[in-house]
Parts: sequence; C-alpha cells; structure tokens
Amino acid sequence: MCGFIGEMISGNASFTDQEKWLEALEAIHHRGPDSTGTYMNNHVSFGFKRLSIIDLEHGKQPLSYQNKYHIIFNGEIYNYKELRARLVEAGYEFQTHTDTEVIVALYAQKGQACVNELRGMFGFMIWDEEKEELFCARDAFGIKPFYYLETKDRLIAASELKSLRVIDPQLDISDEAIQHYLTYQYVPEPMSLAKSVKKLEPGHMLTKKKGQPAVIKPYYAKSFNQGNESLSSYAKQTIDVLKDSVAKHMRSDVPVGAFLSSGIDSTTIVALAKEHNPALKTFTVGFDHEGFSEVDIARDSADKLNVENIHKHITPEEFIRELPKIIWHMDDPVADPAAVPLYFVAKEASKHVKVVLSGEGADELFGGYNIYREPQALRYFNSWPAQMKRAINKMAVGLPEGMRGRSYLLRGTTPIEERYIGNAKIFTELEKQILLEKYNDTYSFTNLTRGLYQKAISYPDSTKMQYIDLHTWLPGDILVKADRMTMAHSLELRVPFLDKEVFEVASRIPESAKLANGTTKYVLREAIKGVVPDSILNRKKLGFPVPIRHWLKDELYDWAKDILTINKAATTIFNQKEALALLEEHAAGKRDNSRKLWTIICFLIWHSLYIQNSGSSKRAIQEIAQLKRKTS
Repeated sequence: MCGFIGEMISGNASFTDQEKWLEALEAIHHRGPDSTGTYMNNHVSFGFKRLSIIDLEHGKQPLSYQNKYHIIFNGEIYNYKELRARLVEAGYEFQTHTDTEVIVALYAQKGQACVNELRGMFGFMIWDEEKEELFCARDAFGIKPFYYLETKDRLIAASELKSLRVIDPQLDISDEAIQHYLTYQYVPEPMSLAKSVKKLEPGHMLTKKKGQPAVIKPYYAKSFNQGNESLSSYAKQTIDVLKDSVAKHMRSDVPVGAFLSSGIDSTTIVALAKEHNPALKTFTVGFDHEGFSEVDIARDSADKLNVENIHKHITPEEFIRELPKIIWHMDDPVADPAAVPLYFVAKEASKHVKVVLSGEGADELFGGYNIYREPQALRYFNSWPAQMKRAINKMAVGLPEGMRGRSYLLRGTTPIEERYIGNAKIFTELEKQILLEKYNDTYSFTNLTRGLYQKAISYPDSTKMQYIDLHTWLPGDILVKADRMTMAHSLELRVPFLDKEVFEVASRIPESAKLANGTTKYVLREAIKGVVPDSILNRKKLGFPVPIRHWLKDELYDWAKDILTINKAATTIFNQKEALALLEEHAAGKRDNSRKLWTIICFLIWHSLYIQNSGSSKRAIQEIAQLKRKTS
C-alpha cells in the first residue's frame, strides 16, 4: 500500500519545480512511510511513497521492467502469484516477488488488456518508452484513489488531492461540486471540489500520448444479470467464492488483522480469516453513549469466534480534537460521521498490525440496506395511473412536514429515478437554494444519476437502488473514508467482499432471494450459517454509530456555533443566518438537523485547511494544530 505522484510533459513544458515536487510527495508521506523513490526521464517524473507489505526487501518503486516500462502502483493484486507463474511459463523473467512487477510484466505481454486479468485494488501509472505513451488504470470498484490534473502540455496524477494542491495552490472551487456535496454528503466522481482536478472513475483506464489529450475509457462494467438457480445453489457459490477471496486477501509478509463491528459483514470476514490465522487480532471502537457502542457486541462475537478483540471508547473531546486532521486526510470533505470512529479504530489497529480486513461492499453487492425493501412497501402505488400519482403528490407536498403519512405518499408517488440518489440525501434542491449564496438550478442531482438509471432500466427497483449505490455511494463515501482513515495511520485496508469473483456471484442473485423472508442479504445469511455464530446471523447492524445528534445539542453546541460564526466560508459560500438557524432549531429539539449541520461543518473545516492556507501541506498541519488548540 503506497502513494504516488506522476507527471508527464510534452512540447516546451518543464517539470514542476523540484522543491514543490518533493513537498507534494511529502504531503502523502503517511501513505508510505517505509521508503521514498523517484524516477525521471525526458517525458515523465514519478515519485513514490512505500508501505512495505510484500517482498519487503526488493519491492521498492518506481520499478522498471525490461528497461522500457516504468511503473508506480498503489494497491494489492491478490492473484499475482497465479499470474506470475503463468508469465514465467511464457518466458517472462522477474527480479522481485512483488505484485508490482507482475503488473508491468503482464503489460509487456498483453498491453492495456492487462487490467482485465487483475484481481485486486489498484491505481497505477506505466510509462511505455517504446510507444512514448502513459497508461493509467484504477480498480473496478474504486477501492484505491486516482486524482489527475490535465492541461494542454501536462498531466499530473496523484493518490491524493492534497499533493495536487501543493503543486497548484490556486485551484478554484467548483460551484457544481459544492451543490452536489450538499446533496450527497460527498463529492460524486469524477468531480472533485477543485474545478480542474478529476478522479479517474472505477473500472476506467487513461491513456495519454505526447501532445495529445488523455483518452479515458471503461474496461470493466458492473451490471446485475439475475439468474434463476436455487437458493441453496446461490448460498453455496457465495460461501465458496468468499472463502477464496479471503484466502487471497490474507496474502502478506506482515501481520494481518481485522475490524470487527456488530454486523454479519465484518463477522463473516473475521470467521473466514481465522481459518488462515488462528491468532487473528480484531479491532473495535465505540462511544460512551447509550445505543452508540458496538464494543460489547463485538467482544461477544470475538469470544464466540475465539479471537482477540482490542477495543477503545472515544470521548467527545477526542472527537473534536482529531476532527481537523480527519478532514485534512479526507481530501474532499466526506460528511459521514462514521469516518470518525473509522479513524480511531485504524489508529488502534496500526499499533498492532500493518494490514486489516474489513466488510465494506457486502451491502451493495448482496442487498443489505433496509432502504432496498422500500419498493416492496410502496408496491400499492404501482397500479395507480400517472395522473393520479401527480395529483396525490402535489397534495402531499402541501401537507405539514412531519405529518403522519406525508412521507409515505410523497415516496409512493415520486418515480424512483427522482426519489433515490443513494444512501444519503442531505439537502433538497429548495434547501440548497436557501442555504447557498450562489445556487445554480442546472446542477440538479439527477444529472449524475440519469445515465445510471438508463443503464439499469430493466432492473427491479431494489436492484436499481443497488446499482446506483454501487456507482455513487460506494466509491464516493464508503471507500473514500475507508482508504483515507486507514492510510492516515499507514495501515493497509483490504475488502474481500469487493472482489470481481465475488461480484460475479452476487450479481446473479435475484431480488426475490436477496430480500426474502422479510430481511436483507438473505442469501449471504444462508451462506454463512455454520460459519458465524447463530446469534449474529440476524443481529441488527449499527455500523460504527456516532452520537452527533445528541452532541450537537449538548457537548458540541458551542463548538459548532463558533465554526458557523467564525469561518470565512460561512458568509461567502453559505447563508450564515440560515446555517445558524439550523443549529438553533436542532438544539431546541424542534427537528433533527444533525446531518445537515455536520455536512456544513465538515465543509467549513475543509475550507479553512485547503483553501485559506492555499494548499500548502505545511500550513495545513499548522492550521490543524491551531484548530486543535481552539477545540481543546
């Protein structure tokens, strides 16, 4: 697991100033504290930070192959041993036992088609001296990040946005990205908050020749192709492919641990990982607030599975003390409160291991969110004529907010394409119009989901929702916070559910099997019977809950008011009076505005770190220190 910066120039362009380049590389030191490497020729400059996991002695990067291919690579390829054996048989020679060399050797054999063979998580750049061409790719699910900035004669890519902001500190904020952030609580890909910086989307590759614009195209399409096999067949395929995935994800030359929460996803991973390492260490965090701690449940699961559990309780003081650093590590703000406990559990785990397994992706693949059952609850409306739905919808809009039945009528008479944008919907278009100083009605959230719904037009509604989450919520929220919060502590996170072979099985499970017996993830629950304790199979998942709603009324009220009052962006970007009104309404118990407030607060802290200090990593750290003193 590592971090990189790569730059390609053409024409009369010159490389970025060396001092600034090194500062940009040091901005991601946390991604690879074990070693630093650089490579430069007339066309490309590569910088690399390494976290040593496999072939600790010989795995340094940048890595050159056959004196004509040069690579920087962040991630892990879990089938690299099988690929290496096949390449050796075909006559390819190796100087290391790393997956990095396997990628570039596979590129030497197959060219760009090499990405179709890779099973793992990755972002990489390969300079091909023969073709004088740069080839880049990102993994199928977006587990690993890839940012890039392109001008007429230059392309710079990096593992994190903060490196690009060091190189070009005057990057302008995108008004469109702000509006989407307020809807989604994260900035949807391929956008970033920096107008000129993009994210290479999951399952995409980028090719750039000298003097020509980059060409971006997909190489892996995630789709659901539901079959008609028996429930027992799907369950058998599921457990078999999960066992194989976990076995491959356990490959490492350093200790591997696992996060453990209260749900079946992480418990399944722990149970399967224990078969390969009986001394597996598991890690859990919680809060000393009733209903907001998974520690006791996780300890019980650990006892039943006979694995060690290391746990910690987080105080409100620790929470706000570390928050600026958490947001700095996030690159673009992600206003998911679960990022905070994830940061602390990663911090705890990093004291014991260099690699952890986690259960991200199970809900998106196997139909685990309760919201996926909503279409069943609304099926009563399916037979209503369109004109009748429009009339009832108009009537429901006029009903007082909070009135019983209003939400049900609105949801039932609103097409799913307008109703569902993913697991979080924070501000409506009307609310954003009131909150933002500059609002543009052409930046509707449906601009981002329209194309996805068109591709999913034949799916049942719940599967459409899965498809939306797989392409928005998963790479935009879940995997961003997972990568950044673990890498903040130089800890490698691996997610065995997000494996192409696992998805191949999950994509064939029909809606009726996923949501059978009044539950979610039914096939997965059937598959793991006998693998995890029976008491866990139907346990309600908390998912690293955070008592933000309570704290903003009490412990964090003054802190929140100070941020909404003092921060410069509170008056230039937001309607400060409206933001403060949301806080007062929440504190008075009139309405739960916690998620709205948290979305604004996270942005304001991000703005002070990334914009007011002009992008310097050194100044950002100084700003973090100042904010810590203010909140201590």
